[in-house]
Amino acid sequence: MVLDDITLIMMAAGNATRFRKDCNCKKQWLRVGEEPLWLVATHNITSHFDFKEVLITASSTDYTYMKDMSEYHIVRGGDTRVNSLRNALECVNTPFVLVSDVARWNSVASVIEEMIVQIRQDSYTDCVVPFLRVVDTSFYEGDYLKRESLKLIQTPQLSRVSVLKEALRGEKDFSDESSAIHSHGGKIAFVEGSALMNKLTFSSDLSLHHLNSPSARTFVGSGIDIHEFEDSKEMWLCGVRIESPFGFKAHSDGDVALHALCDAILGAIGGGDIGQWFPDTDVAYKGADSKILLKEIYEFAQSVGYELHNADISIMAQVPKIAPYKAQMRKVVAEILQVPLSRINIKATTTEGLGFVGRKEGVCVQAQVSMGFFDWQTHKYQNKEEK
Repeated sequence: MVLDDITLIMMAAGNATRFRKDCNCKKQWLRVGEEPLWLVATHNITSHFDFKEVLITASSTDYTYMKDMSEYHIVRGGDTRVNSLRNALECVNTPFVLVSDVARWNSVASVIEEMIVQIRQDSYTDCVVPFLRVVDTSFYEGDYLKRESLKLIQTPQLSRVSVLKEALRGEKDFSDESSAIHSHGGKIAFVEGSALMNKLTFSSDLSLHHLNSPSARTFVGSGIDIHEFEDSKEMWLCGVRIESPFGFKAHSDGDVALHALCDAILGAIGGGDIGQWFPDTDVAYKGADSKILLKEIYEFAQSVGYELHNADISIMAQVPKIAPYKAQMRKVVAEILQVPLSRINIKATTTEGLGFVGRKEGVCVQAQVSMGFFDWQTHKYQNKEEK
């Protein structure tokens, strides 16, 4: 169905705070096969309808990453759902807009079709909303409610753009489009929704949703970093202080091993390189603790649906001697990456006196990692057993 008068907005900029109480992956980044849930939810709608344009909101953290992996128009979101929606509406040039949350990944085409018919037939309707009937007895603040009068509101919701924009003027917060338009005095129409469009809110909800398992594909990343020595500086390798009269010439603390590991992780997830994340032109990273930098990068990798399988770090140094520190290095790296010690390997070698390493001018480190998608299926059954 061609819909030249409707823009689709997919809301995917949230931090999934409730979902992430017992896991590190944002729900919009759960993999179904190899696709993140935000793409699955989008394709589930666009496979039935040809919209004038499709906009997807993204958090400031995810914005560049999402732009690089999608052909859709990615819009930088705000600090709340309504602010993300305000940003997206600035890009809308159609009279109607269909807004859906990616957490409701299984939108039903027949429900959307009924919404379209409703708003086109009635010029006085400002927003069409799918709902579910309340079948259980309801009690609120000391009194029983008439359940026949209650509605459980769902998304997607179809609105007149001019009315929605006007309703969202100012700083007031709203949980959805219909509540904003209703507070503005607009007319809301209701259509029967579907239990298939239930929202994924908590990780425990995964047992209620029939999603395909994440792909078991392995992703390999490699990183390399080199730093020359500099007198009268502390030396840090793999997050461990090394006894040495010299350290590394660097903008940060110069931990060449953790820098290589950062690049390896970014390589595995297609996340750019450490220079893009922490440019040496930014004074904020002057003398920065590389353990914090690695933690930030790995937390991002986890948030977008990856987990580490193993890491292998090769340190090429004529000096200092690495052997006395290897056990502590493994422990520190394993703690930062939240993995068992057995998944971290650290090797050290000299270059037999050859090159800048052999001349004792600096150190070179190579790191390799293997990563995979967060196995939410296993996590789902673990949660069920714990309860």
